Amino acid sequence: MARKIVVTSGKGGVGKTTVAAFLSAQLARRGQRVILCDADFGLNNVDVVTGVENLVTYDVVDAIEGRCRAKQALVRHPDFANLYILTSSHSAPERYVSPQSLRLVIDALAPQFDFVFIDCPAGIDDGFHRAVACAEEAIVVTTPHVSAIRDADKVITLLKSYEFENVSVVVNKLRGDLLVAGESLSPPEISELLKSRLLGVLPEEYGIFGGELSDIHPAFKMLAGNLLSGKRKLYDVTKKYSGVLGGIRRFLKKSL
Repeated sequence: MARKIVVTSGKGGVGKTTVAAFLSAQLARRGQRVILCDADFGLNNVDVVTGVENLVTYDVVDAIEGRCRAKQALVRHPDFANLYILTSSHSAPERYVSPQSLRLVIDALAPQFDFVFIDCPAGIDDGFHRAVACAEEAIVVTTPHVSAIRDADKVITLLKSYEFENVSVVVNKLRGDLLVAGESLSPPEISELLKSRLLGVLPEEYGIFGGELSDIHPAFKMLAGNLLSGKRKLYDVTKKYSGVLGGIRRFLKKSL
């Protein structure tokens, strides 16, 4: 039975969907059978992020309304044999999709997979609760910015009512130069503020998300390893900003 994990955030723009996509791809590369489900029925861009928008025949609404079987709504990624995308309502964007109906589709697919990631819309409205109702674990994506952390805290408070097996935090867009200079909250400080365990950190680094899922940054490999093993190894975002050369890099980055 698959681990059903909702990937959520309190604030838009923190990289939630791209984190979900690249983490899914890395796990698929490791031999895990993975579904990435787009539960953001407003923006529904998981197919674009993963590059399968031209391969979609059916979406989740088709499965819910009986125009296809749940398995037929899955799009197999051409570069990752173990990665499948379940797109949201392109066929009928005005349709109301209940938490129960979305969960029925996911539960029908879960026994054949190792992971189901559910990409949740940002915020805490009805779309949030619909996505969360389909999951048993949660990953909350935030950045080191105070506004993002504050919104993440609100999300984590709401998640407590669902009594999940595990709620963990991924800190995205972490700048090593600011950490070394003491100008940014550290991952342990963010974890303490949110009263949640860190699953991993991702640097704010040009090209980390690239243009292709196949170009996976080492930080994502570590993140996927943590999810599989239960360990909490953190990618060192400060390494290239330490020492004399690191000082030069910090100066140049601050000058940009």
